[in-house]
Formats: sequence, C-alpha cells, structure tokens
Amino acid sequence: MKLSISRDQLLKPLQQVSGVVEKRQTLPVLANVLVQVDAGKLALTGTDLEVELVARAELAGGFTDGEITVPARKLLDICKSLPASAELELKLESQKLVVKSGKSRFSLATLPATEFPNLEESRGSFNFNISQKSLKKLIDNTAFAMAQQDVRYYLNGMLFEVTNGTLRTVATDGHRLAMCTETAEAATAEKYQVIVPRKGVQELARLLSDEDGLVSLTLGTNHLRATVGTVSFTSKLIDGKFPEYERVLPRGGDKVVLANREELKQSLQRVSILSNEKYRGIRLQLSNELLCIQANNPDQEEAEEEIGVEYTGSSLEIGFNVSYLLDVLNVLHGASIKIVLGDSNSSALVQEVDSSDALYVVMPMRL
Repeated sequence: MKLSISRDQLLKPLQQVSGVVEKRQTLPVLANVLVQVDAGKLALTGTDLEVELVARAELAGGFTDGEITVPARKLLDICKSLPASAELELKLESQKLVVKSGKSRFSLATLPATEFPNLEESRGSFNFNISQKSLKKLIDNTAFAMAQQDVRYYLNGMLFEVTNGTLRTVATDGHRLAMCTETAEAATAEKYQVIVPRKGVQELARLLSDEDGLVSLTLGTNHLRATVGTVSFTSKLIDGKFPEYERVLPRGGDKVVLANREELKQSLQRVSILSNEKYRGIRLQLSNELLCIQANNPDQEEAEEEIGVEYTGSSLEIGFNVSYLLDVLNVLHGASIKIVLGDSNSSALVQEVDSSDALYVVMPMRL
C-alpha cells in the first residue's frame, strides 16, 4: 500500500474519524484507524463498536491499493505537527507504516486490516433525505434532555420518528421532555421509530453544519446510517421501546404565560445563584401581569426577582428545577416564549410564541 497526499487533505478526514476512536479501549485495534486505498480513493474508518465513521478523499498523486490499521491519535498528531503546505507519502514497509514529509520520517506500528471490526450491514428498511440545517436543529433542540446512564437504557438516547414528510426527534430523562419536528423528504404511510444512543447522537451532531446540503439517512433494523458529503456515519441502535411521549404532553392547561425569553433567562440565572446546590429548586409565583421568582438554600439565604409577563388569571405557585428551565431557554431562539400551566402539580409546556416546531415539558418540583 502506498499513497501521496497533501497534509490538509489527510488532516480533515482524519479529524472526523478520530473522534469516534476510543481512548480506553478493550481491543488494541479499536485505538487504530483503518486506512484503505482502492482505485484512487482513500477511505479512513474509525469505530468503537457502537459508532462507525468513514471519511473519504480523492487521491491525485501516485498510489498502490491496499489496507492497514495504524494508531489514530499518533497519525493525527503527526499530521497536525507538520506545516500546512506539507506533502506526505505513506507507504507500508515490512508491517510498519512509514510516513515521509520533507526531511521528516515516521515509522508507525500497524495491525492487520482483517482484525478491524466492521459494523454489520443491516438491510436499510427506509431511506430518506433531510437538509443538514434541519437535522442539526432537531438534534440541537432536543439532545440536552437525553438521560445519562439511566437504568431505563432506552432513555439514554434519542428517538428518531419518521412519518410522511416529517422527521421528529424526542428525548427525555423522566423529569423533562424535548420534542422537535422538521420537514423531510420522507414519503411513507408507516411510522418508523428508532432510538439512537447518546454517543451516536453526539458524533452525528459533530458532522453537521448549518448548510442547506442534504443528508441521506437510512433507518435499518439495527443501525442508523447518515451520509454527509464524503463522510458515512453508522450507529448501532438501542433495542427497546421508547415511552409513548404524546401521553406525557400536558393537556388542558388553562394558565398561559407569555414572557420575554432573554429577560426570563437572566432572572432565573440570577435567582438560581442562591438555590440549593443539590436540588436547584426555585419557586414561581404567578399573579396578574407579574411573575415572582424565588430561591433559598440551607444557609438561610434568599433571592427574589419580579418580572412583567402577559398573564391574566388566578394566582399560582409552582416549583421547578431551575436547570431544566434554563436548558429549554438556552435552545429556544424566539424573542417571546409561551408557558402553559395547569396547577402546582402539573407539568409545564414551554414553546416559542411564533413557532410550534419544538415543544418542551418540564415536571414540577415539590419545595
């Protein structure tokens, strides 16, 4: 195996796949990246057995077909340390990968490509396209609500649900729920649901930008595959049943509060300074055109702030984890938000005033 390539041409795909490579792996080969040269194309593959990334580049210089695995981190560090204009030659010599550039020469240990695990191809049950910008928005707007290491393993990921013409993402940790819907080029009468694990969601988000270019998504029985430009991403799915999230959406709340998003966010941040560090509880008191936010802690310290809101109705006192409210306000972008409440034991429904693409449910707290 032999190839010539510019430093920048190798660095970008190498950076894309290195994020997946495990730092603390059980199999030595999982610390490596698979380098394949075939018919003038270079493919670099990284995997941790749960997520796989393949990045490709065209080779203009001389090449000889072949494949081998080399330590991902060392090859990346070598590339980063070379000048931006450097030209590299990679050549396999007696089971070592020799990297030459100018007067520099590096000899890297290798492991056979046959030892490198492939995520088994599962037949794609459904394929569709969505813009990068839309998919990035879906993930950004809901990822914060995924559970972390919950015993209910199906909550440690994100639900992707495809119905005719739309893709919806849903995440919940049992205390709050985030849901976002965007249009997609998906023509299906059936409803497809898959749960993508936390790491898969994070790696997919890293590949996406705010561009309008299309992402091709394939939902298989065991895998989700996304193709973004020259990069293919594959993630195993969580085998489980996601909760019936639509039943969690609060119905019949009669108290509707309209508030300035930025003003409410800053008030919550200030008051939260004196909330209990462990429970992060704050109290909201609603009355005519007024919202009073209060917090206290075991040191008998107190904070209180009032802001003007659009609200007419009976007064209400309700407690929340302030971190959950702030997480929602951080992903919304509209100037005004709408909060729908029932009573002090009912969940709050939060969304932007001008858009219903994203909905958030936050459970109350007893204070």
